Amino acid sequence: MKDMPITGIRGVGPRKAGLLKEIGIETMADLYDFFPRNYLDRRTVKNIGTLVEGEQATVVGKVRSVVRQGGRYAKARLKVELFDKTGALEIVWFRGVSYFFNAFRQGDAFCVSGKVGYFGQRPQMQHPEFERLDLEGGESPHNGILPVYSSSESLKSSGLGPRGMRGVIKQAFSDIPPQFNENLSEGIISQHDLLPINKAYRMIHFPSSPEMLDRALYRFKWSELFFAQLFFALRRAAIRADRSAVRFQRSGNFTAALYGMLPYSMTEAQKNAVREIYRDLKSGIRMNRLLQGDVGSGKTLVAMFAMTLAADNGLQSAFMAPTEILAFQHYMVMQKFAEPLGLQVGFLAGRQQKKERREVLEDLQTGHLNILVGTHAVIEEAVRFDNLGLAVIDEQHRFGVMQRKALLDKAENPHILLMTATPIPRTLSMGVFGDLDVTIIDQLPRGRKNVITRCCRESDKSEVFDFLRSEIARGRQAYIVYPLVEESEKMDLKAAKESFCQLRETLQGVRMGLIHGQMSSREKEQVMESFRFGKLDLLVGTTVIEVGVDVPNATLMVIEHAERFGLAQLHQLRGRVGRGEHQSYCFLVHTKLGTDASERLSAMENIGDGFKLSEIDAALRGVGNVLGKEQSGMVSGLKIADIVKDYDIMRSARNAAFEIVDRDPQLQDHRNEMIREYYIKHYHGKHTLADIG
Repeated sequence: MKDMPITGIRGVGPRKAGLLKEIGIETMADLYDFFPRNYLDRRTVKNIGTLVEGEQATVVGKVRSVVRQGGRYAKARLKVELFDKTGALEIVWFRGVSYFFNAFRQGDAFCVSGKVGYFGQRPQMQHPEFERLDLEGGESPHNGILPVYSSSESLKSSGLGPRGMRGVIKQAFSDIPPQFNENLSEGIISQHDLLPINKAYRMIHFPSSPEMLDRALYRFKWSELFFAQLFFALRRAAIRADRSAVRFQRSGNFTAALYGMLPYSMTEAQKNAVREIYRDLKSGIRMNRLLQGDVGSGKTLVAMFAMTLAADNGLQSAFMAPTEILAFQHYMVMQKFAEPLGLQVGFLAGRQQKKERREVLEDLQTGHLNILVGTHAVIEEAVRFDNLGLAVIDEQHRFGVMQRKALLDKAENPHILLMTATPIPRTLSMGVFGDLDVTIIDQLPRGRKNVITRCCRESDKSEVFDFLRSEIARGRQAYIVYPLVEESEKMDLKAAKESFCQLRETLQGVRMGLIHGQMSSREKEQVMESFRFGKLDLLVGTTVIEVGVDVPNATLMVIEHAERFGLAQLHQLRGRVGRGEHQSYCFLVHTKLGTDASERLSAMENIGDGFKLSEIDAALRGVGNVLGKEQSGMVSGLKIADIVKDYDIMRSARNAAFEIVDRDPQLQDHRNEMIREYYIKHYHGKHTLADIG
């Protein structure tokens, strides 16, 4: 049945089959896996006169008028007036106007469902779900839950819109009912109260009740998340079984001395992170851990403890960062800690003088260097370690898989510590990093003040500049960040270079420097060094300063065209201030604000926790956009589950997957036979280089 072509369905000939192929439907299995994107519950229809603003509602009414507005010089829109005995509802479309104009005719009856808004005194829905009803033919407006399927414009115009798709699938159930082999064991189905697979298929397409629809959705979401987590569980088991690593036997003089020289107390979250890393390094099993922490939470110090433990055990460490500015910043911080301990730290980047580079490579190969800090230059073929035991990769999502692999190939199974300062929602961590041990530093150092954040219009900029002057008069420093290096003819955005020249006129007497990505590494470092040592009052730049700039005396961040930045970038930029003892401030200067931009800036004003902001970001932009291409593969491959909204389902599925693998690492038990077969067919080999993190 699964591989049978859809032409086996009555009414589906070559023409319809060709159209369905456009959306990936060629076999019966493809058709049954084409799940509805929404449902219209016609049993809970409301009268138009009782609609409440903001609610999701379903109404039934007849078309009174269809009006197309706009045209060649104005944006087109379609307004349809629907009425029943209690009132009238306006339905509006701003996209697909031509199609919807032909879909509605005066006098036709429709069932529509969407979010209710009010335009003046009249209720309105924008781009609702809709279904034409044949009331004269006896079709009841209150008859059951209707599945709504996605459809392209070409399919709709060919009669395969949501209603046409419903007809095809209904005929398929009549002609060739689903006969899928079960992919979960009887024990799992019973333990988690899951619908059998074929009943779940019937109920997801044609639910007999809301309760049965919920159970069908739960079954498919649970199964999908179970196999995704099974992938992680098997990968983790394989790493632990086959990738033994050097056992760190002891913590000695270096780690004790590092702890003793700290001028402040570590947070409990930092201490817990160090304990978890120590436990991994002493286990004899290769560490594969992600260290997550908000900006300024002290991840670098935690990594330093891991590297001093490596030194205590006669092993070298490598620390790789994505940019030269960030790598050099880490180098300076680590050198400050390492020198009093007698540890040697080297720096390697792409544009070093040959003599300096040669000395670093020689010291590394002879074992004279304990820690190597650098950019992707660390993974070049000429770089050879004497005894690499620990690889630390900062902002790991900025490196490709092959780059991370090249570092790990410098030794035989070194321990791995991945770090990120871009908070990922706790609800996502389990779904994205299911095979990694995840440590979260969710506390900021004691005494760290929250950054006061304010939104302001471009017209209020003079007040921002007055405040900037007052901060500089107190001996503080500031940043101004622009979204572009040079002005664009296509976008009316202020650019760093042009604005820098204007600022020199506006802020006379202020010592300022310019930094952006088009400058050479040496030029950028010279400007950064001047700012770091207080020779500059104001640093003007682009998002090149998003990470890696740590100047405790900087107390003011001004972000121009803040509406153009995502939440993660805004939070990272704000994190460049508030790193010292002084109260710090962030001004979000904006021009025009759309709904999403307004929500982002409002969140920045009211929330300082990067993890909370990341959850809002995920809700606004979607999971894939938040995580980026490198991390979102497993997430974007989900067809029906949502790892944010379905977190509880994922937790249940994850526990079940890991319990099975703990008992049966190779899935050899006969009770897991169907799980093994399904996994091998759909997941095995899907992700290569799987143990790199």
